[in-house]
Amino acid sequence: MIKESIMTQPRYMAVVDWVKKELEKGNLKPGDRLDSENELSVKFSLSRQTIRHAIAVLEKEGYVTRIQGSGTYISDNNITDKVNRKNIAVITTYVDAYIFPQMIQHVERVLSNAGYTVQISFTYNRISREKSILEGIVAKDDIAGVIAEPTKSSLPNPNLKYYEKLRKKHVPVLFMNTYYEALDAPHVSMDDIMAGKIATQYVIGKGHKRIGGVFKLDDSQGARRYFGFLEAMNEASLRVTGNDLLWFDTVDIENEENVRQLAERIRKRLSTRTALVLYNDESAYKLINEFNKMGLKIPDDISIVGIDDTVLSTNGTVQITSVAYPTEEIAVKAANNLLELIKNGRFDATYEFSVHIVERDSVKDLTDN
Repeated sequence: MIKESIMTQPRYMAVVDWVKKELEKGNLKPGDRLDSENELSVKFSLSRQTIRHAIAVLEKEGYVTRIQGSGTYISDNNITDKVNRKNIAVITTYVDAYIFPQMIQHVERVLSNAGYTVQISFTYNRISREKSILEGIVAKDDIAGVIAEPTKSSLPNPNLKYYEKLRKKHVPVLFMNTYYEALDAPHVSMDDIMAGKIATQYVIGKGHKRIGGVFKLDDSQGARRYFGFLEAMNEASLRVTGNDLLWFDTVDIENEENVRQLAERIRKRLSTRTALVLYNDESAYKLINEFNKMGLKIPDDISIVGIDDTVLSTNGTVQITSVAYPTEEIAVKAANNLLELIKNGRFDATYEFSVHIVERDSVKDLTDN
C-alpha cells in the first residue's frame, strides 16, 4: 500500500507523481495498461473520485490515454518520454546587449543546476528569425520546455501557431519580460503598467505639468507603460492629447542616424514639454546624446525619466532617473517556474514583480518655481 507524501500536497498528486517516477525508472512504458481505478484506490488508500482526478491530470499533461471500455494506458505517442528530456530552449530578442547577457546567465545557471542543457537562440526582434527558431524547436523531440521573450509582441504575429504546436506536444512554454496577449500562456515580468505610472508620477511630483510620453510601438511593454503613463496623468487631472505622445519602433533606435531622426521628431512635436517619460533606458541614453548635440541641456531644458535602471542610466553625460528592472529576479523566477511547469502542467507560473524608482539627476525640480 502506497501512502507517501499524500498529506503534504493535494492527495491526487501522490498518484500523479508515482506515475511520473515509474515512467522515469522505466517500470512503466508506452502502451502499458495502468491499474484500474479500484486497484489504484486500494494501492493509495484514496477514493475513486480522487483517483479519477489524478488520471484526468495525467491525461491533460499527456502521460496517459483513456480508452472507453478498455482502460487507461501510458501514452504511446512520444509524449511520455518527456520525463527524460533534458534540453530547454531559451529564446530572447538579443543576447549580447542591454539586460540580456545578465538575464541569460541567471536563467542558464538555474536550469543547469537542475540538470538541464540550455539551448539559447535570439531573434533580433525579427519575426522571420523567430519563425526559423520555432520551426527548429517544434521539429525536435528532446525539448522539455521553452522560455521565450516575444518578438514584436504588440503586432499581429503569424508565429503564434508554433507556440500552440509546442503546447499540443505537451512542451510547456513560459514567456519572459513580456507576453503575447493573444496566447493564454504564463509569463514572468515586471509590472509594466506600474512602471509607466510611477515614472510619470515622479515627474508630476517634481512640479511638471506639460509632460510628453515616448513609447515603443512594436513591443507590448511599450503599450503597457503607456497605459501607466495615462493612468498617472488622468489621476493628476492632466490632459493628454495625441500631441503629447510619440511612438517609435525597433528600427528607430538601431543606428545613430535613425536615433538622430527620432530626436528631431521629438524636438519638433514635443518642444513645449518640460519633461519626457521614455520607454526605457536605451532610448533615454541614445536620445540624450542627440539632444546634447542639438544644444539641449538635461534637465535644464527638458527633464527625462527612463525605465529599467540599466548600466546605461549611469554611463552617459547625465545620470538618468529610472524605474528599476529586477533583472536577476525575473530570470531566476522564470527558470524556476518553468521547472515547476515541467513537473506539473497545472502550476500557475505567471508572476509580475513590483517596481520602484531610482532617483538621479535627469529631472528638474519645478516645485519651487
